Amino acid sequence: MSADPTDASGRSRDDGGTDPLTGTSLPVDDAISVPPTDPDGTEAMMSADVEDSLAEFEAELSELDAISAERDQFKDIALRLQADFDNYRKRVAVQQQSEIDRATGKIAETLLPVLDACEAAFAHGADGVEPIWSALMGVLQKQGLEALDLQGKPFDPALADAVVHEPADDAGNETTVSEVLRTGYLWKGKTLRPAMVKVRG
Repeated sequence: MSADPTDASGRSRDDGGTDPLTGTSLPVDDAISVPPTDPDGTEAMMSADVEDSLAEFEAELSELDAISAERDQFKDIALRLQADFDNYRKRVAVQQQSEIDRATGKIAETLLPVLDACEAAFAHGADGVEPIWSALMGVLQKQGLEALDLQGKPFDPALADAVVHEPADDAGNETTVSEVLRTGYLWKGKTLRPAMVKVRG
């Protein structure tokens, strides 16, 4: 009995399909078999590794962004603290200098009667007064004392007290200092003692 060349489906075991060009049957040996695309799963493993690497990279980027934001925040805090400290230091320096100026001004003010006596003695022609007066004025001027020269200048109530008033020679003239009765002084640019003057106008 000869072997049946057909399989259970009724197709010849030698039938490898139909040639799409000629329409003839192809033997099984001539049929093109397509091998599996990823027999050992390598491509799937590589794809999973790539996805894991990307996820890890994105996580590291997110962590770096958070660290950068925190760094910028601390930098801003440090800059604000530095600015506040600089302002505080400047404010303290100004306050200290102001306190020193006031304290030294009070000392200079206590010496003004001595200067007045020297000035009066010199005006009356007393001998030996000018060198002492000049030396004392030189020391005080180096520290910030300044004698006001108001003779013939417009009257300024911030610098002088008008104790005597004279009528103006011509109507409409501004009030001027006609005579200084007591010298006024500045200390560090501020009025230490206003002058006593006679004004005209």
